[in-house]
Amino acid sequence: MEFIEPKIDEYVLAHSEDEPLVLKELTRETWLKAINPRMLAGHLQGRTLSMLCRMIQPKVVLEIGTFTGYSAICLAEGLAENGKLITIDINEELENFAKKYFVKAGLENAIEQRIGDATKIIPEINEELDLVFIDADKANYANYYDMVLPMLKTGGYIIADNVLWSGKILEDYEKCDVDTKTLIDFNKKVQEDDSVQNVLFPIRDGIQLIRKK
Repeated sequence: MEFIEPKIDEYVLAHSEDEPLVLKELTRETWLKAINPRMLAGHLQGRTLSMLCRMIQPKVVLEIGTFTGYSAICLAEGLAENGKLITIDINEELENFAKKYFVKAGLENAIEQRIGDATKIIPEINEELDLVFIDADKANYANYYDMVLPMLKTGGYIIADNVLWSGKILEDYEKCDVDTKTLIDFNKKVQEDDSVQNVLFPIRDGIQLIRKK
């Protein structure tokens, strides 16, 4: 869901950096072949992720939720020299799809793919994290947050996607579905966490930017 008028959205895209050709190709193939192609980060969100990552210059990025690899490429564009991005996804059927585009983007040596349950893979990572991007199953958002926060360096960032959930977060809590309740609870949890600073941006389906104090 977009939270601005279509004409304004068109203007915003027209006055934002264009996405690389490899991402345009990835987008086309995702819409042709993948189930739920709307899960793709897309132009505006992708350029936002790229810009944020270039500002932060992280050495180690963890992405939870690879899908077809669009956001991983955007984040990897801003890695520090010799930095790496670890991306986790439970869907092994999309592993080669994403890998093909990591190669096309020239980032195959910077992106490390891991396939499986993120709640089991995250504890196996023995590195301090500079940036974490959460864009996977909504039921585990709070779990992922609790798991990665201790691994995040002071001054490091967590970016959580889909936190506006097509506007459903404004509905009566008692009448909401499980995923909506989970995201309402997650946003409340972050807002009340004194160990972080946070700003919620209404970009596409909502991005929560969180900085560890």
